[in-house]
This record gives sequence, structure tokens and C-alpha cells, in this order.
Amino acid sequence: MPSYRKLLQQVRAEISELDAERARELIDGGEPVVVDVREQDEWDEGHIPGAVHIPRGHLESRIERAAPDPSRRVLLYCSAGNRSAFAAKTLEEMGYEDVASLAGGFTDWKRNGYPVELQSGLDAPRRARYSRHLLIPEVGEQGQLKLLESKVLLIGAGGLGSPASLYLAAAGVGRLGIVDADVVDESERILADGWDVIVDGADNFPTRYLVNDASIWHDIPVVHGSIYRFEGQVTVFKPGVGPCYRCLFPTPPPPELAPSCAEGGVLGVLPGVIGSLQANEALKLALGIGEPLIGRLLLFDALSAEFNEVKLRRDPDCPVCGEHPTITEYIDYVQFCAGTREPA
Repeated sequence: MPSYRKLLQQVRAEISELDAERARELIDGGEPVVVDVREQDEWDEGHIPGAVHIPRGHLESRIERAAPDPSRRVLLYCSAGNRSAFAAKTLEEMGYEDVASLAGGFTDWKRNGYPVELQSGLDAPRRARYSRHLLIPEVGEQGQLKLLESKVLLIGAGGLGSPASLYLAAAGVGRLGIVDADVVDESERILADGWDVIVDGADNFPTRYLVNDASIWHDIPVVHGSIYRFEGQVTVFKPGVGPCYRCLFPTPPPPELAPSCAEGGVLGVLPGVIGSLQANEALKLALGIGEPLIGRLLLFDALSAEFNEVKLRRDPDCPVCGEHPTITEYIDYVQFCAGTREPA
């Protein structure tokens, strides 16, 4: 059985190695995908700017996300050039056509005085707390840092707001604002705090219309949810991209067609289902990943355990988000909702 040293010599004879000077020329030209195969603690102490971090033990399973085109040049590096040499051999065996290892590794890179990027990332406690997120390529450390810097406002702290806030807090959203009692006063002051996403769990129409109008004027996406008996629905209203709440409901329905949960009841587990879906949409918006429910109304029937989806279209004549808006400032929303309903 060959020794480690002999095996390393054999691998180096079979792969391409670049010195630090040539590697920098290629990197400055934006040509290769640069992959750091060191461990997390090494990466945190500094790395080549623009490099992708894939620890050697995860290289085979994650490289396709960083370098989906096997014909593109890939430059691998570690501390001294040994681990990256073995990594280069592995990528060649996987079908990558133009792979090189940085001779002398990151040590030579620094010795030459080339740029080094220091990681201002998660500390050890947060790394442990969000360890499952860090394993997901769509989230990772940069995504988790983005969540920690994000701000989400929840309207309503009841059936929908409670589970949504629980999971958003657990996911690491940096700031959660909670407006209780489903009544929003001083909306200008509240929305001036620069929220990234609004989660609407209100249980009354005046608040829903107020939140809708305010979100459009402040350009903040809204994750809307509602529940009744065995049915729930979720959608995302993103200003300028899809329809708004008024496009879906130009006027409030009469009371007999839209009783509240207090009047008609709701299955106890349903708020948890819909609230969790709202939290999921809020996280997607905050991270900028996936396909949010913009222009799509997701319907859930707890009795049949079925999900259905309805396409929503933006109304060009909408009085708030349409081409020629007629409502451009806050109105008396209680009076607006009362005025569209027939007297009892």
C-alpha cells in the first residue's frame, strides 16, 4: 500500500497545479470558479475574495451547485495545496474538464501579499443554533446572515400570527414587530421602520384593506393568510409585481358571506397549518429564494387534506395599484367597510 506522501506525489503528477501569481491572473480575469476546500474555522480566518466554500468532505455532493458546467475552469485551494490536489483529482474523475490546484495553497497566496477577505459571519453559538440551515445550499451562512438582518412585521398575534412568529423567530429573523388586536393605528409611524415583509394575520376587513394600501405605498410585500372552519388560504401580494388585496376583493363581502372565526368557528389545528405556510413564504421573500405565491392563491381543505391553487391577476383598474389609482392616501377604513354592507 503506497504511503500518503507517495500517493500525493502520484496525484500531483496527474493533475494541473498553478502558482499563486498565475492563479491571481486568472481570478482577476473572472475566469475560474474558485473553491476553498478547507474547514470552516480555516475559512473564517480568511479566504480568497470571491471563493466558494465547500469543505473537502462535502465536495462531491455540493460541487455541481457551485460549478454546474463541467467544461468551465475550476481552481481549488486549501492551506498548503495537498487537500486541493486530491480534490482536483476527484473532480477530474467526476468529469470536470479543466481543474487546477493552487500550489502552496492559501499560505503562498498570503505570502505574496494578495487580497484576503475576512469572514464577518456567524459566531459559534449561532452556528450551532442554525446548523441545519447552514447545510441547505439555498440558505447557508450568507442566507442566515441575511435572515438575521431582516425585519418582519406581523399584523395580529392570534391564531395565524402566533405560529408564524414562532417559526420566524426560530429561523433567526433579526427583528420581529407584532401589532396585536388586529387594529393598526399610527400606520405611518409603524411602517416607517423599514420592514422587509409584512405577515397579515388580521381577522377583520378594515385592517386588511389598511395593510394592503400601506404596503403598496411603502413598497413592502405582504404574506396574506385567512382561515374559516376547515379551510385556509395563503398568497403573497408584492407591489408592482402581482395583484394586491383590492384586486382580489374590490369591496368587502357582506357579513353573512364572510363571518369571522369567532362567529363561524375554526378547526383548532388549521391556524398552525396556515400560519406555518405564511412563515415559509416570509422566509422565502427575506432570503430571495424559491417561487413565492405571487399571483397564486393556495387553498387548503383540512377535511380532504387537499391543496389547490388559483391564479390571480392584477386589476388594471384597481383604485390603489392600478394604472390610474384613485385612492392615494389613508381613508376611514371602518367606514369604507361598513358602507359596502347592507344593514342587518
